[in-house]
Amino acid sequence: MEDIDAIAALQDPVRRRLYEYVAAQGREVGRNEAAEAAGVARTLAAHHLDRLTEAGLLESGSRRLTGRSGPGAGRPAKVYTRAPGERSVSLPARDYRTAAELLAEAAEQAGLDAGLRAAARRRGEALRGPAAPCGALEEAVEVLAARGYEPHLEIPEGAEGAAGADARVVRMRNCPFHAVAESFPPLVCGMNLALLEGLLGADGPVRARMDARPGECCVVVENSKNNDH
Repeated sequence: MEDIDAIAALQDPVRRRLYEYVAAQGREVGRNEAAEAAGVARTLAAHHLDRLTEAGLLESGSRRLTGRSGPGAGRPAKVYTRAPGERSVSLPARDYRTAAELLAEAAEQAGLDAGLRAAARRRGEALRGPAAPCGALEEAVEVLAARGYEPHLEIPEGAEGAAGADARVVRMRNCPFHAVAESFPPLVCGMNLALLEGLLGADGPVRARMDARPGECCVVVENSKNNDH
């Protein structure tokens, strides 16, 4: 019932906007910033942010938002980030995670990595249907967002101007297969890469590749020419 109560906390539209904003940032968010983003007063935002924390959907802490320390740096402010746990509700109860883990274990022990990747690529192509491969990173962001990956465009450090625009990559804050990927990373990450290759189109202007980073999806998407040598 805890998951039901947590999800029910998002029924309030203001609370949902605040949660979605904090979750989308991938960093700590202060009350003032969250209030401005949701278009509500700071006191109302603080109330809802604390309710989301009580429900286990957010985590809270405190730090000085000025970036300074010592005398005159100001008091620490309360900040929020998305809680790492997963919440799901199924009525009647289902346990697809255990089934997925058992299938992944059997596939890994039987050395079925190549077959799984081939099946995942075919599934991605089927999901894309008759549509052409993604023509730009912005289009890839839309496709990935619809699949729950929480994508965002990032310019690599040190890249500026036109070169920076060409060097942009799409990183994803969420992996839809996170729970199983934690137990079987090579198998599931390879499957995920193949799925996205099929979904985005392996021969188009954008390309998926492996680039694991803690707390994010193991795959990134970039302009195909970035991989040319």
